[in-house]
Amino acid sequence: MATVTLTAENFDEVAKSDGVVLVDFWASWCGPCRMFAPVFEKSAEKHQDIVHAKVDTEAEQELSQRFGISSIPTLMAIRDGVIVFAEPGALPEQALESIIQQVRDLDMEDVRRRLQA
Repeated sequence: MATVTLTAENFDEVAKSDGVVLVDFWASWCGPCRMFAPVFEKSAEKHQDIVHAKVDTEAEQELSQRFGISSIPTLMAIRDGVIVFAEPGALPEQALESIIQQVRDLDMEDVRRRLQA
């Protein structure tokens, strides 16, 4: 599955969907972003049940500010509408696979309970 481009107009709709959404905050001038891009694309092909989305931080400065993105690339993982992971840095393939597995393994009822506490 190809990656989805997120904008201020469609971010909430995509992020609030059921399942896992991985968001790559990036910019074309960013060297680490360019290094991470093929890893992210490969993951999109491998995990077609996960939405892989990209936010161009230059074009979507409103989203960058909204989520406090101060370093790119930043990977954000959203599951069932809840942000469960966000960390800057270009990840190697194995680290991305580990994050995906951890997000899949989350007990979302427990996550929601903790958020309400």
